[in-house]
Amino acid sequence: MKILVGVKRVVDYAVKVRVQKATVDLASVKMSPNPFCQIAIEEAVRCKEAKQAEEVVAVSIGPKQCTETLRTALAMGCDRGIHILTDQRTDYMQLQPYAIAQLFQKVVEQEQSDLVLLGKQGIDSDCGQTGPMLAGFLGWPQVTFAANIEHDGNGGISVERETDEGTETIQIPSLPAVVTCDLRLNEPRYATLPNIMKAKKKPVDTIAIEDLGVDLDPHNEVLEVMEPPPRKEGVMVQDVDELLDKLRNEAGVLQ
Repeated sequence: MKILVGVKRVVDYAVKVRVQKATVDLASVKMSPNPFCQIAIEEAVRCKEAKQAEEVVAVSIGPKQCTETLRTALAMGCDRGIHILTDQRTDYMQLQPYAIAQLFQKVVEQEQSDLVLLGKQGIDSDCGQTGPMLAGFLGWPQVTFAANIEHDGNGGISVERETDEGTETIQIPSLPAVVTCDLRLNEPRYATLPNIMKAKKKPVDTIAIEDLGVDLDPHNEVLEVMEPPPRKEGVMVQDVDELLDKLRNEAGVLQ
């Protein structure tokens, strides 16, 4: 079985983003692999370690710096990387999920992958659309928000997925399939120094985005990005009675 895993380069989750000229400023900002993509990488590597997969291929779309993101995936245990090179932004400002899913479709078909693992969403755009769209383009079954994945030994998988009311289990009798990974699926490993050094020798193929023949024009236009209003300073109260009075008479949240 060959697993293809998506790796998105995003602004690091611990960084406070800056909004300039009605968009998020990416200049001189620390970038890291999308946390949900790291969960997908970890799951793919665990499948290989359990002898359920022969190869794990990491794919990233973006500028030349995405090679660093792919090296992180290779250091975690992926076998090789594919970099779709483009200078367009992938945070919904330029490239959007419809085009990204089509780009992944081209790579999946070229690689003849059996299972595609993606993060449930990117923490920059929070769309959560690439996985479902990719499954639609491929005509494959899909499971989103995976919290647990079990291989049945007969070529199928059983996936427990998060829902608003708890979890449910979806059985896919046979692969191929697309699965998007949620927070509870696993805890990604840290890349060790020896594996970081080994990752430098693993192959990363670069494909110009124009060579894949996908229409990259966005279907939606982002008119403006703005920061949330600053949080108001808190007020200290002396007792519960004063708190209730302020909630009732000033905030108006109690009747």
